[in-house]
Amino acid sequence: MSQQSANDKLAAKKAAVLGTPQRNRKPLFAGLAVLVLLAGGAVWYFSAGTSSNPLNATTAARVSGDVVSLPAATFDDGKAHYFEHKHGRITIRYFVVKSADGVLRAAFDACDVCWPAGKGYAQDGDFMVCRNCGQRFHSTKVNEVKGGCNPAPLDRRMENGMLLIRVSDILDGQTYFDFSRKA
Repeated sequence: MSQQSANDKLAAKKAAVLGTPQRNRKPLFAGLAVLVLLAGGAVWYFSAGTSSNPLNATTAARVSGDVVSLPAATFDDGKAHYFEHKHGRITIRYFVVKSADGVLRAAFDACDVCWPAGKGYAQDGDFMVCRNCGQRFHSTKVNEVKGGCNPAPLDRRMENGMLLIRVSDILDGQTYFDFSRKA
């Protein structure tokens, strides 16, 4: 009897005595791998899908009458802060960023060209980047340059250390977020 044959018999006898039949574990590992990939995909989808998201509001906006007020100091970090304003079935998204020149700038999270994609903008240093076409816009141009793929400007003003945006101005941007009118 060969050594290999003896080892196989011994392994079979040991499995029979211990009650541990040999199993093919490949399907188990393949199933686990699929579950991990699905879970990872779900996390990515729900964190990046709409939330251009980036789109989680990073600061609570206070609405009083027709004015949204935000403490100017909130934006000293130089990061874009995203907000949402719900109006009926439409959610209007906008962001505020303190640009490289120290000015607080506000814009809709959409533009005249790429709005149907509903992806908005992400920040990359001193630039806002269109998540649909990849165009980059320097922060000092936000709220200054209009049209094309530039972030659509949103009127704002500073008063007593507060950034003030009229709700009526926010509502003017609802056409960028009415996806029922997409072609």
